Amino acid sequence: MASTTTTSSISVRLQIPGNLYKAEKKNNNVGLAISNCYYHSRNGALIKLKRRRFRAIASASKSPKSLDAINGKNLNGTYVVDKKSEILTDVSVDNSPLHAYLLGKFVEDRFVYRQTFIIRSYETGPDKTATMETLMNLLQETALNHVTCSGLAGDGFGATREMSIRKLIWVVTRIHIQVQRYSCWGDVVEIDTWVDAEGKNGMRRDWIIRDYHTREIITRATSIWVIMNRETRRLCKIPEQVRHEVAPFYFHRVAIAKEKNDSDKIDKLIDQTAQTIRTGLAPRWSDMDANQHVNNVKYIGWILESVPRNVLEEYYLTSMTLEYRRECRQSNLLESMTSPTSKVNEDSKSNCIKRMADMKYTHMLRMQDDKAEIVRARTQWHYKESHDHLSI
Repeated sequence: MASTTTTSSISVRLQIPGNLYKAEKKNNNVGLAISNCYYHSRNGALIKLKRRRFRAIASASKSPKSLDAINGKNLNGTYVVDKKSEILTDVSVDNSPLHAYLLGKFVEDRFVYRQTFIIRSYETGPDKTATMETLMNLLQETALNHVTCSGLAGDGFGATREMSIRKLIWVVTRIHIQVQRYSCWGDVVEIDTWVDAEGKNGMRRDWIIRDYHTREIITRATSIWVIMNRETRRLCKIPEQVRHEVAPFYFHRVAIAKEKNDSDKIDKLIDQTAQTIRTGLAPRWSDMDANQHVNNVKYIGWILESVPRNVLEEYYLTSMTLEYRRECRQSNLLESMTSPTSKVNEDSKSNCIKRMADMKYTHMLRMQDDKAEIVRARTQWHYKESHDHLSI
């Protein structure tokens, strides 16, 4: 016989008398009353709760003393009384499905997927703001949840059902991100993402990140994706069955205007043109993703390993373009190469102190043994002490 489980929402409110302190001095009846809690079920029966962990709502009929006072302790020799003393803690058991909190929602006739995130302390860098890697991870998370909520998800990492049947996966070939302002620890951001066709056999995915409270757009990003066979690791055309799945979600809008998008080819670095080369960079097991190759976000940290220290300390990374050339496995050792491209936005105004110039760099990650390219990149950096804002 199949068993069924009934879940009830339980709310408990504890009314604590204003003379709690006096009662506590006499005996422990108050504590016992809190331990033995009852609630009325839907059929009216009075049911005694078993000893379980739960949060309670406690309110005092009069202004109670502070916890130190209740426990008979002095705070700097004086009992402290909170005049606005009503301690309220909701104990209602919320039975909403977990995905209601983890996932976002569709807007604009379901063409745009929107998700909200809070910036955690471990997602910030030395300057207490979110890192470029954090932003890239949030973009990736939003994209994956977009596929999941659309109802297309198969058994792969962001793959559709028809792709899973054919052992196909999505791989990014190019991504460009522009940052107007980095969020701080505790800030809430809202990310919009959508997809569109890119040529005959590609898909473009765009993102916009807003400050949740001010509605200011603080980041824009665009990327190009193609399909790869999961077993042969070869790129292939988009099957018509897959095209029919994703085409209804295509939205003809761009996050970055064509004239402001970094679409130029990135130059290849060699030993003679690289200013800095860092060797012996080794992928870890935790750097691998569900498609059994190094997660594309991990490359950012290795690229920055060869950036001059003074640039990392004195400048913000305001723009980054990545061109992915081949996969990287855990067994590969990598080299990170960096060379300055130019200084931009250098100017002066009459009777004003000359502004520090922005910096541009070209980067490349390659295999240490055979020198095969993995990623080419281009970055732009803005001087931190300047009050100017990058115009996106």
